[in-house]
Amino acid sequence: MAKSTSPGWDPVLLISQIVSLQTLHYLTLAVLLPPLLIIFAEPSALEYHGGAANVGMVMDWREMAGRSTSRMSQGSWNSWNSVWSGGKQVGSGDVLEGQWDGRIDPLRGWIIATCWMAASAADIYYLYILIRRPRLILDFSLTLIFNHLVLTTYYSNSIPTSLFFWGAIVASTVLMVIVGEQLCVRREMTEGLTVVSSNDADDVEMGNLLRRD
Repeated sequence: MAKSTSPGWDPVLLISQIVSLQTLHYLTLAVLLPPLLIIFAEPSALEYHGGAANVGMVMDWREMAGRSTSRMSQGSWNSWNSVWSGGKQVGSGDVLEGQWDGRIDPLRGWIIATCWMAASAADIYYLYILIRRPRLILDFSLTLIFNHLVLTTYYSNSIPTSLFFWGAIVASTVLMVIVGEQLCVRREMTEGLTVVSSNDADDVEMGNLLRRD
């Protein structure tokens, strides 16, 4: 009976691939988000929420959903306010006239969602290089999204409830799985085709005849 030639389960390789993929995803977001937020987002609201380089712009699902991370202590935006991120107070003070009035900048959520989709497009290349096997693309894509959901829930201390957030997450996952699998399948089909010259073909045929004799 022939022995199985399938490779064994390598936990070190598996964990390394997961960590590498997750790290590359966040690094891509860290490169894309700050300049676009600085250019297009509303400056005063952005500054009050920690600035364009604030880790909450990546890790807090409420930023993409366009929801406030501020907590009002006296029920008015003209009174004492505190900004909370990841369960920690990151800013406080009186909102002065001419500064941020407490309104949410809707454009910031769209910028973050666009950067997330761009990072997911980059993830296709990372999957193509690191994972390679078509049958594993779905598993690693879902693992990346699941890890982010766990991290963003922990960071914001709340479960994501925004339809806009979930729509962006689902769309990015579908993009990674479909395009990533197609690219990996094409590569396997290309690598599986071998070109045999006419001389080599004659040698192969002569060899078969000799073995038959």
